[in-house]
Amino acid sequence: MIKKLILLMALCALLLSCGTSAPQTPPESVSVYSTFAATPWLSDLYACADSFAVITRVDDPSTADLLLRVGEPELLSSFAYQIDEEEILIAVHRQSPIQTLTLEETQTLFAGVGDPSVQVWVYASVEDVQRVFDQLVMKGRSVASSAKIAISPSHMSDVLSREIQAVGILPRRWMIENVREVYAVGVAPVLAITPDKPEDVIARLIGCLQSK
Repeated sequence: MIKKLILLMALCALLLSCGTSAPQTPPESVSVYSTFAATPWLSDLYACADSFAVITRVDDPSTADLLLRVGEPELLSSFAYQIDEEEILIAVHRQSPIQTLTLEETQTLFAGVGDPSVQVWVYASVEDVQRVFDQLVMKGRSVASSAKIAISPSHMSDVLSREIQAVGILPRRWMIENVREVYAVGVAPVLAITPDKPEDVIARLIGCLQSK
């Protein structure tokens, strides 16, 4: 009888130990801000997060744990890591009379002293792609006050695909079927920027993005 009781207690203990699992650490929340131009890298970020992080997008870059952008900021006082690179282009409608442009022709056109029938499109001066363009092309010159403003690369793509007389600035990843390039501005780094030295989850995310 005693042996049966001991055996029953051991069996119960075994069943209890099998049914009890160690508590899992919940995924850590990481707030992310992305410029419009860096949006294509968000899909990689979500894939990297997988089961160990929850990505939350924020509208204020100053509150983000991680910031994604194209090109270097004018002032950088935090930690920046290159995760990729992006080519910046001057693009037009596929049927545009503009075939190719030189650096000098691009400068003239965007300064507003070129062909008056061409409608120049740019971004707001604070946008990362516009900063790259200003640094590599305008080099201190001002963009024409008559230039129209696109709010994002997606908006720019839509305009260029519809307007034969339009010319604008596009990252390579935003080129679409009805748009073609006429001048290659240059290549800019895609950066992941953190306010503090990245550790643990954020360090893993950046390392994963760099390996893509």
